[in-house]
Amino acid sequence: MTAPFLPQQFRTFDDPHAALAYVMEIYAGNIAYLQNAFERFVDGETPTGKIEVCYPYVAIETDHPTHVDTRLSYGFVAEPGRYSTTLTRPDIFARYYLDQFAQLLHNHQRPLEVGVSETPIPLHFAFQNGTHVEGGLPAERIVLLHEIFSLPDLSGMDDTIANGTHFPQFHEDRPLALFTGPRVDYSLQRLRHYTGTSPSDFQSFVIFSNYQFYVDEFVRQGKALIVEKDQNNPHEYIELVEPDEGSTPQMPTYHLKRADGRGITMMNIGVGPSNARNVSDHVAVLRPDAWLMLGHCAGLRKTQTLGDYVLAHAYVRDDHVLDEELPLWVPVPALAEVQRAIEGAVEHVTGHKGYGLKSVMRTGTVVSTDNRNWEISGYEGLVERFSQSRAIALDMESAVLAANGYRLRVPYGTLLCVSDRPLHGEIKLPGMATSFYQRQVNQHLAIGIKAIELMRESGFATLHSRKLRSFTETAFR
Repeated sequence: MTAPFLPQQFRTFDDPHAALAYVMEIYAGNIAYLQNAFERFVDGETPTGKIEVCYPYVAIETDHPTHVDTRLSYGFVAEPGRYSTTLTRPDIFARYYLDQFAQLLHNHQRPLEVGVSETPIPLHFAFQNGTHVEGGLPAERIVLLHEIFSLPDLSGMDDTIANGTHFPQFHEDRPLALFTGPRVDYSLQRLRHYTGTSPSDFQSFVIFSNYQFYVDEFVRQGKALIVEKDQNNPHEYIELVEPDEGSTPQMPTYHLKRADGRGITMMNIGVGPSNARNVSDHVAVLRPDAWLMLGHCAGLRKTQTLGDYVLAHAYVRDDHVLDEELPLWVPVPALAEVQRAIEGAVEHVTGHKGYGLKSVMRTGTVVSTDNRNWEISGYEGLVERFSQSRAIALDMESAVLAANGYRLRVPYGTLLCVSDRPLHGEIKLPGMATSFYQRQVNQHLAIGIKAIELMRESGFATLHSRKLRSFTETAFR
């Protein structure tokens, strides 16, 4: 069995491609060693000592103030010091890592150090295809697992860096990235479980919805886009990946892929703020370019009609699921780059422009609640409170996805469609709802896809706004 790469085996690089190649070499070698050791264990071999291999890391050290082009919101460290992060799955993150490495080298003119960390790779994370490590092992061998192999340790997979509550000790490196290798691996495993698809198929633009109608329409429109693709343009949509055959995922997910990875992933996240928080916690480790929420809402104004669109420019967080990680006093701003793309897409698809756009779309505040039956809750003052916020629509997921986008530095936007007006006597009934969905979903989804195309065309650098980044920010996007 080939020897693993050991901690303190490191090299320095001035070339981002060479640095990435060494990351890949370390990761592939250590994963192969761990998988081989586990296969021997399954076959009955019992090692005399612990089998442990570690994640690769990248580090940079600066000892003087640096002058960087800060028009880009990432790619540099805030002040002198040593910064590092553990890395995983370079097969998925190759483009991302290469960009981060290149930015650091360009901005600081200092070499990157790439080596083997002291953070063990948990056994379960060495198998990316959904392998059940304990499956088929007798009870006595399962008991031995924790003695021989490193297993997932949730104490090392928190979000303190992203939350701004991570404070390194004097002797520790400062973080280069929001997420460590183990935290990323944990989310990749959860994404496979929830979506029935491989994390490697996820694209850099994500659409969340809470209705299967939208997913079905996405499949239809996606297949049409593939047929219409320009054979001479390798960056057009090339494939539609569906959930694994025979799987019954909780959040069915489909990937309209492009060769450059900047296609569209569509997820049915189900109903409720907890689902929205759960899945966005995990999708964020993939560092998408943006995510959008397309769904239905209750219109709160008498002047609205069923089928009107609501472009959220502010959010009332009445859902409570992120209150501890992102206090309510933290503003969640609208992002101009995303707002302009959505508005432009509504104009393009509906044909309404300028002042005429107000006949089909309103811009305003959206309330997201954790109470599905808010309209019959009898909570005194509820309607008055919504009125004081100037809200024009209510749903259950949008504010969570916007707040988590803000917290985890992923550009976000929301375009909802009014499907009922319970405060004004129009409630959602089965027959009406079905007819409404069939009529409206096609156009709504076409707007979402067009908005993503407009964002893609506007350029990568402008989309990642400084609004999302703190004054003690990590260098990695």
